[in-house]
Amino acid sequence: MAPCRGSRGNRAVNTTELLSRRSRGVEDAGTLMRHNMKVLRSILLQVTEKDFIKVWSKTSKSSIMYENGKIYFENYQNCYSCVHSEPQVLYKLPKRSKVEKFEDALLCQSPLDKTLASPSDHKASLLTLTANNWLYRLSAVTGEELQRVYLSSNQKFRYLGWEVSQETFYVKSVQNKETPLERRAGITHNTVMHLAIFHVFPLQIVGIVEINKKVFGNGVTDVVLSQGVLAVSYSNKSVKLYSFENIVQRYMTEKLKLGEQSSLLGDNKVGEAPFGIPVNIQITDCPPVLFEVSCSNNGVQIGGYPWHYIYTPPHKTHKGTHHICSLKDNTMASNGIQNMSCSSLESDGIFFHPDDSGRIIHIVTVTSSGRTVKRRFHQLDDDPDQETFRMVEYEDELDLLAVVVTNGEEGEGRAHIRLHDNQNGQLQRTIDLLEPWDETYRHELFFDKDTIVHIEQKNSSFCCHVYKLEANKKIK
Repeated sequence: MAPCRGSRGNRAVNTTELLSRRSRGVEDAGTLMRHNMKVLRSILLQVTEKDFIKVWSKTSKSSIMYENGKIYFENYQNCYSCVHSEPQVLYKLPKRSKVEKFEDALLCQSPLDKTLASPSDHKASLLTLTANNWLYRLSAVTGEELQRVYLSSNQKFRYLGWEVSQETFYVKSVQNKETPLERRAGITHNTVMHLAIFHVFPLQIVGIVEINKKVFGNGVTDVVLSQGVLAVSYSNKSVKLYSFENIVQRYMTEKLKLGEQSSLLGDNKVGEAPFGIPVNIQITDCPPVLFEVSCSNNGVQIGGYPWHYIYTPPHKTHKGTHHICSLKDNTMASNGIQNMSCSSLESDGIFFHPDDSGRIIHIVTVTSSGRTVKRRFHQLDDDPDQETFRMVEYEDELDLLAVVVTNGEEGEGRAHIRLHDNQNGQLQRTIDLLEPWDETYRHELFFDKDTIVHIEQKNSSFCCHVYKLEANKKIK
């Protein structure tokens, strides 16, 4: 049975009825998706033996990445799709030279509510950054090159990052550090790094901004763009936030467009070699600081509704704990859990993480008043003498928490996944992992609808294990 919300309130509806309703058509795509997820959740939570089966394993000498139904091997050269009953090759790209190797990549796909000029602009794509400063947009399905942009011959770009709320992403250069010889000679560099900011759908340049000591001061260690703010981290363990919109409005000297001429390039075209993209956002004085906090490891996360932030104070006595505060007036959560061990603040106001003992999972929600943070539930039916919680994965479309639990044995023990209802914490079912779980190595787990992906690193090798819900599982 699957839950269904109707005019008469909550009631249970047979999964067959939902499938029949889907075949007849519904009012909108959102309704169809919700019904599909109800059907899948109902099927997935039916407890029968070995209905989640291990269908595939593959090893690699380089890192393995998983995102949105795709597994990437050999530094994003080879892509496998997890849509079918077992992973299948989507594409394999030709080997690249050392100077052309991919430094970083982002998967870019989203439903669109508008028609774009070029049909290729609608396609899901993989954004890749090469060692020689080219940004490629490749088809996420075939690996075909859709677009290329040359960034610069003056800066070395290496990292990609999302700014999801603004439908933008940024490309970050390496830090410009003085060599030991320069430091001994008293030579310093004013420029710390550069950020290149792009819109997506279609791909278009916003600009390149220079982060320098004259404007932002000494001790800058990192810069990221998130939720419309430029976050600058310092060596004194402080983080300062600036409005990026304000920076663009005040300091942009020229609007740029890929493939068109720019006076900043001597009328050469933007994004083409060897000129690339000019620095068109030139900050001449320090912008207003929106928010500042001192925190351990320069780590602060902002989210929830209304806005809250979570951080660890930069003192040894607070190691392993996090404080949760209102962004509006810095007031702490008032119910005494501000020192709880947490590590994630989601946009919907949910925090979760195992505590230091590895035996209690905390689920916390920011209330609509913004003054308190409440526990959803404290403990997930675990035996502290036998089992240890290792990690938590949230499947937002099914509203389920997947908790990885090990049996407490030293070395290569066994692990299983416990699926809990996110609304009340109740255990719904358990799924065993067949491969040993060696606690001394790094592990990643992804729970994506009917697919579970376990990636483990052993010394210098990596292995990916894929579990799928049996295709012939009967609907009850």
